Amino acid sequence: MNINVLRLDHRSKRDARITTHVCLTSRAFGASKIYLGGEEDEKLMKNVEDVVKRWGGNFEIKYKKNYMNLIEEWQNNGGEVIHLTMYGSQVQDVIGEIRESSKDKLIVVGGSRVPTKVYKKSDYNVSVTKQPHSEVSSLAVFQHMLMDGKEFNLDFDDAIFEVIPTSEGKRVNINEEKKKENMIDN
Repeated sequence: MNINVLRLDHRSKRDARITTHVCLTSRAFGASKIYLGGEEDEKLMKNVEDVVKRWGGNFEIKYKKNYMNLIEEWQNNGGEVIHLTMYGSQVQDVIGEIRESSKDKLIVVGGSRVPTKVYKKSDYNVSVTKQPHSEVSSLAVFQHMLMDGKEFNLDFDDAIFEVIPTSEGKRVNINEEKKKENMIDN
């Protein structure tokens, strides 16, 4: 199954940091692409592309002016849309059904107020707790449950930097050849 994420209503001046965290979480937890709705933000997109260049993988970021077209196109191509909201079905009650489906997933996370049409068009409205909290935490918990923990063992091809797990200090493997190819400083 292919996992993509749609971030609704990005506002470049207000949301740059949180949207960046949504992008990084999407990538680290197994998504292959994120779409940004709202304002187009070239700087944010370049920053995410730079992370991919440094840390590897095939993650893509794309701007989508009309996200409802994307949602309809996704469903018309046989994929399912999962909208993360505190007003949906509890994640623990529906994750098994969602995981068992081999359909590609488009996970939708809000920005400001999410329009009713997104709730109505989604295949699933899923709640990660019944309390207000961050779209980043909802996305991380949902993707973790969807991946059933497999995201902990993902390999990111062509990485320049790779963290070596250790209980003390910081250890990073640096692929000097890739670093030279991309002329990147530490």
